[in-house]
Amino acid sequence: MHPRGVIVTRPEPGLSETMAAVADTGWLPLASPALVVQRHTLRLPQKLPAAILLTSGQAVSAAVVAAQQAKALDIPVYAVGDRTAQRARDAGFTHVKSADGDARALVALLQTHQQPECGSLLLCSGAGQGVELAAWCRQAGFKVVRRVVYAAKPIQHINAQTCTAIQAAKVAVVLFFSAESAAGWLAALPEAEQKQLAAQASAVVISGRVAGVLRAAGWQNIRVADHVSAAAVMDALGTYPA
Repeated sequence: MHPRGVIVTRPEPGLSETMAAVADTGWLPLASPALVVQRHTLRLPQKLPAAILLTSGQAVSAAVVAAQQAKALDIPVYAVGDRTAQRARDAGFTHVKSADGDARALVALLQTHQQPECGSLLLCSGAGQGVELAAWCRQAGFKVVRRVVYAAKPIQHINAQTCTAIQAAKVAVVLFFSAESAAGWLAALPEAEQKQLAAQASAVVISGRVAGVLRAAGWQNIRVADHVSAAAVMDALGTYPA
């Protein structure tokens, strides 16, 4: 019988909803987040920014707490994707737009809806992230202030449940959502389990960059999502074969 196990390497927020989506399609989800996320505190400046930029759902909590403290939940928010935009709305922001794409799409959205003379943009990002987006925004004429609101570090050890499932050949697919997290997750996986997974399981990945990491690690069966989104990853996974 075809193994039903699907390892989800996405951390929260996002892990729970992806686990539920995997289960809804008939697969058996196995949680094995590739990252440990540390939150940082954010305070909005006294002169509020003209808008807040969010490139990840990880940045929403810090941004909304800061906006609540400043009584500024009506500040315009621009999110790189639909899921991050929805998290921002659910958290309390009232004016949220989604680029439904990547960083370039976010810059294009800003150019359509935001005027540089209206004030600076606050980019909430992870450590080591958002630098390229900030540069593109500045090239488009915007003033950008970048603040690190979280740090995502690779896990050091894969949980026992995941290793046991791999050893028992119960894993059919592994879902990867970034090149960095894929590299970190593979580095934490014992060598024997790495070789077994690469030989027996498929990988469903969010981008070609992630696929490159896996090919370098010896994976052959890789499916790349049609575009960079968690929904596209689920589409690429498909339903459990009858």
